[in-house]
Amino acid sequence: MANIDITRMSSKGQVVIPLSMRDNLKEGDKLIVIRNNAQLILKKAEDFDENIEDDLEFARRTEEAWKRHQRGEFIKMEADDFIEEMKKW
Repeated sequence: MANIDITRMSSKGQVVIPLSMRDNLKEGDKLIVIRNNAQLILKKAEDFDENIEDDLEFARRTEEAWKRHQRGEFIKMEADDFIEEMKKW
């Protein structure tokens, strides 16, 4: 399951990565920012070539799910059923 947290952009365009999201990051790491429509993907530069297509597909599915949610087209289900549904993805 994806981890989710909230941050804000400063007036200078700076964004703090929440501490809970920095497990595998250290000061000085280079990060690549990928924009896919309304989604931003942040990836370590050294991992850029790994699974980029999967990252973009995840962004596409997330954006589509958000649009369905905004239109009220979401389905309510139990957690176990949701996990089984996710396995089909």
